[in-house]
Amino acid sequence: MSTTADSRGRTDSANGGGVQIQQSRRLPDFLQSVNLKYVKLGYHYLMTHLLTLLLVPLMAVIIIQASQMNPDDIHHLWLHLKYNLVSVVICSAFLVFGSTVYIMTRPRSVYLVDYSCYRPPSHLQVKYRQFMEHSRLTGDFDESSLEFQRKILERSGLGEETYVPEAMHYLPPRPSMAAAREEAEQVMFGALDNLFANTNVKPKDIGILVVNCSLFNPTPSLSAMIVNKYKLRGNIRSFNLGGMGCSAGVIAVDLAKDMLQVHRNTYAVVVSTENITQNWYFGNKKSMLIPNCLFRVGGAAVLLSNKPKDKRRAKYKLVHVVRTHKGADDNAFRCVYQEQDDAGKTGVSLSKDLMAIAGLALKTNITTLGPLVLPISEQLLFFATLVAKRFFNAKVKPYIPDFNLAFDHFCIHAGGRAVIDELEKNLQLLPVHVEASRMTLHRFGNTSSSSIWYELAYTEAKGRMRKGNRVWQIAFGSGFKCNSAVWEALRNVKPSHNSPWEDCIHKYPVQIVM
Repeated sequence: MSTTADSRGRTDSANGGGVQIQQSRRLPDFLQSVNLKYVKLGYHYLMTHLLTLLLVPLMAVIIIQASQMNPDDIHHLWLHLKYNLVSVVICSAFLVFGSTVYIMTRPRSVYLVDYSCYRPPSHLQVKYRQFMEHSRLTGDFDESSLEFQRKILERSGLGEETYVPEAMHYLPPRPSMAAAREEAEQVMFGALDNLFANTNVKPKDIGILVVNCSLFNPTPSLSAMIVNKYKLRGNIRSFNLGGMGCSAGVIAVDLAKDMLQVHRNTYAVVVSTENITQNWYFGNKKSMLIPNCLFRVGGAAVLLSNKPKDKRRAKYKLVHVVRTHKGADDNAFRCVYQEQDDAGKTGVSLSKDLMAIAGLALKTNITTLGPLVLPISEQLLFFATLVAKRFFNAKVKPYIPDFNLAFDHFCIHAGGRAVIDELEKNLQLLPVHVEASRMTLHRFGNTSSSSIWYELAYTEAKGRMRKGNRVWQIAFGSGFKCNSAVWEALRNVKPSHNSPWEDCIHKYPVQIVM
């Protein structure tokens, strides 16, 4: 660029005013004078509304022809139909039958009435220095492991206000079954109490309950604990999902959606959480120390409904759920793996291939999701590139669809800074698109399957959610799985009472130093 500018400057000074005449005869540089973004948006609009634009002339011709009919023409048409009564009756019967079948078999709409994210009490917060000092005083970690945890914390993207369970604040820590139950109760009941208060829904009205928690599955189950606490009805359909990782929140929503297709006029509650108390690693294997640095206390409760009357007060409508499972591949299956180290201490090991495997799972997921959500303009461009590359051996770069044309907001699982960075890069997103994920990671840490709800709450707290906006929730989990949920806002959504961001949204976004 500088060389070009210098040569132009020398030409101008040598030729004087003659250069202006020469330049005026050249075509304008459209790459500089036209913002290609608007050209692309125009193309997107044209292709999206192509059918409508083609039907308009046809409708115009029909209206013109109808306007030219006189009373005699209308009388002849009536006589024609009158003497073909059998045909009219048969056509009407088919029309009524087809309409009835369609109404009876079409998927029922699933509405998200409201949701609640648990905000732990402030005394459970842990700062960097406190975390490191506590880890040193336990006496379980050698110097190499302590230094490794320090480096992970510094690069993690977590802030100074994340939460660890009560049992981890003691010296020595007290990871017992009773403490784990207490953590689960505080998180689940805290989120549910707020949800029921905000929606005025009685627990007895809940017909379906789905709870997901990967690493803590006591007997009786977590779902049974909720049934007992809120005295839910005896015929409730309850489910407890375990061992399904950080993407289990979307799986739980999908299960609730399927149940709502079968059971009419009812509510479904989804509770997503993770339990840290009994899953803290006290060994020195590096790959198993990472979860200690990233995972924090959190959980969310979501109220879904298939009642048509709830559309008026619901926040969102569920549009799509797409699930991808790569468990058939051995490397994918073992990349997030709970095991014992050589000293017999249990923890979750994260493979070095995790990001590569996550990328493959994401590719499969968006290949399925793309045709469902992308405008026809993007699909045609992607297809044309694919054909040119495969059949004509053209040296063209793979076309990455512009997901900004399909979604207004992105809730990327806050699994860690590297996960967010990779998705921002690969999907060509802007910093504002991953802001909710980065700020959730900073304020609450990796809360596992519930992180996508803290991110949605952040977007609402910022006042960015408008009627008709589409939200893409995407999460990754052990197995290995990549799952997506797409929601559409039914109104301008405001944050609910006692939102997790209620007392701190004014401080965000913050500048994160890596």
